[in-house]
Amino acid sequence: MLTNTINTLRYSFFRHHLRYCSQVSCPNEENVIIEKLGEITIIGLNRPSKRNCLNYATAKSLTDALQRFEEDNSSRTAVIHGNGGNFCAGMDLTEITSLDTKKLNENKIKPLELPHRLIKKPLVAALSGYAVAEGFELALMCDLRVMEENAVMGMYNRRFGISSANGGIVRLSAILGLSRALDVVLTGRTVTAQEAFNWGLVNRIVACGTALGQAIQVAGSLVKFPQKCLLQDRKTLYESAFRQSFQELLDYERNNSIFDEESIEGAKKFVESGIGKHGKTYDLKERVISDWEKE
Repeated sequence: MLTNTINTLRYSFFRHHLRYCSQVSCPNEENVIIEKLGEITIIGLNRPSKRNCLNYATAKSLTDALQRFEEDNSSRTAVIHGNGGNFCAGMDLTEITSLDTKKLNENKIKPLELPHRLIKKPLVAALSGYAVAEGFELALMCDLRVMEENAVMGMYNRRFGISSANGGIVRLSAILGLSRALDVVLTGRTVTAQEAFNWGLVNRIVACGTALGQAIQVAGSLVKFPQKCLLQDRKTLYESAFRQSFQELLDYERNNSIFDEESIEGAKKFVESGIGKHGKTYDLKERVISDWEKE
């Protein structure tokens, strides 16, 4: 009983500390912040002014952070979250709007460098605000997902012609089944917390502002078990879920992803005109007015 009380106090202090840090502006702030809480690694995306959108540098920093977590023998599980009220609103589209579409035939645009494999140790996602597009893929990369009641998920990249390239479609199909995965992927629509929970897409719904603390508690429940057995059972679950090589499926998704001049034009619509913001799917195409309407 005393141990549980102490752990609860530590979690409460840690949540308060991170909430304070996310509100303080520091000119030398890192885009990815790593904290340790006992055997738990806390990885925080820290671009709150961009809703924690991933540019190439941030994606590389996140990949490096996950690599260090895997190599850290003192850490058994990790929690990924976003500072400032959002988990991750996808790719930072301002970084690709200046690309020359004429050169795309010569050099294919690289996808964000997120880990293209199964992470060796369990990950828990603390989802708040927007967890969409590449942020949705990042959430699906985690083993367990804790979602705040007002947060949203979705393949918002559907609006701009940018394919999934980081395992999102492969994982989504295994989690939801073909029919529901097609609904989410093809429509690019918003998935609410309640719908995500009903479908088994997330494991917990929690009150607004509490996802990080609750995710840390979930992570804490994993570290107490014998790890060799836990990791082997986890690996077996993934192998049985995909019924064939997980890596082959991930390679297929990345090698056949679409990221071309259509993607750049879609990004420009978002950045320059605000078309598609907040998950809106109307006005994506210019409306053709028929002759009878003109008359």
